[in-house]
Amino acid sequence: MSEGLWLWLTLLAIGSTTIMTRGSFILAGEKGRLPPALQRALRYAPAAALSALVMPDLLLDGGAFDPLNPKLVAGGVVILVALRSRNPWLPFILGMAMLLLLRKGFGW
Repeated sequence: MSEGLWLWLTLLAIGSTTIMTRGSFILAGEKGRLPPALQRALRYAPAAALSALVMPDLLLDGGAFDPLNPKLVAGGVVILVALRSRNPWLPFILGMAMLLLLRKGFGW
């Protein structure tokens, strides 16, 4: 088979898989209810996805773990401020200030 045909077959398979998985919830409607335990677990999916994106960048510096990574220290500041403050902007402002201070001020 030619490469163009394989490309179109691959795109067709990916597209149909996407339509089937997403469309199954629409077609099932009210009859297809998720168990309550799974519904509760799915509430944590956005936080888990965000942490999966952010944590490798915080923990690794140049592909290796470095406990003195400025991003890790700034992330720690963000977590501490977020736990103590109800202001949604304060963790971002203080975390970025700490990161800038460590990188520009101390040359980390």
